[in-house]
Amino acid sequence: MNAAVVPVKSLAASKSRLLPELSRDELDALALAMVEDVVRALLATPALGRVAVATPDDRVAELARALGAEALHGPDPGLNEAIDAAARKLHLPEGSTLMVVLGDVAGAESTDLERLFDALAELPPGPAAVLAPSSDGGTAALLRRPPDAIPSCFGRESAARHREAASQVGAAFAELRLDSLAIDLDRAEDVERFLEQGYGGTHTRSLLGGLGWSTAGTGHEGAEGDDL
Repeated sequence: MNAAVVPVKSLAASKSRLLPELSRDELDALALAMVEDVVRALLATPALGRVAVATPDDRVAELARALGAEALHGPDPGLNEAIDAAARKLHLPEGSTLMVVLGDVAGAESTDLERLFDALAELPPGPAAVLAPSSDGGTAALLRRPPDAIPSCFGRESAARHREAASQVGAAFAELRLDSLAIDLDRAEDVERFLEQGYGGTHTRSLLGGLGWSTAGTGHEGAEGDDL
């Protein structure tokens, strides 16, 4: 069984680094649009049999179910703890793999997600991991066989920590730099780079356009009277 989990924090705590650019309500809408794009990409990935969203947020859980994904809805113990708890809650059979994709990698495309499974198939039998790094040194996606092949080390500079973890435990490891997974939307410059790309993120692009964010990479224009 191949499964995927998307960890998503409470909307009220999400995307604080974009607050100077967007209002809290706009940030909530952006977070939901990004989650929708990521979940839809995962659901369209042929290798995956199950897709789940791990979240403490009622609205995110409702969206996940509406899209056809599972909602692992409960308290937020922290990012890595939530990922590890999700793997246990899914009760995956022996021999399963688990893909983790962060909920703000809005440009994710199913073809690139499928390439992670192709890379895993080329690794020798036994514990293995395939990583797709983000451009800021983080981890956009991590595929593990079995789900606990290496520890979850998500956070700042997590790509390096995942590489080190694989080396320490002797797990086979591969790394793919995939354009559609390169940008997680944390800051205004990330949004501008995302809009300049031609990858995925249909709902996120539409929402940003409605908010007046320039697709030419010149930033958020704002509406008349806005104090953004």
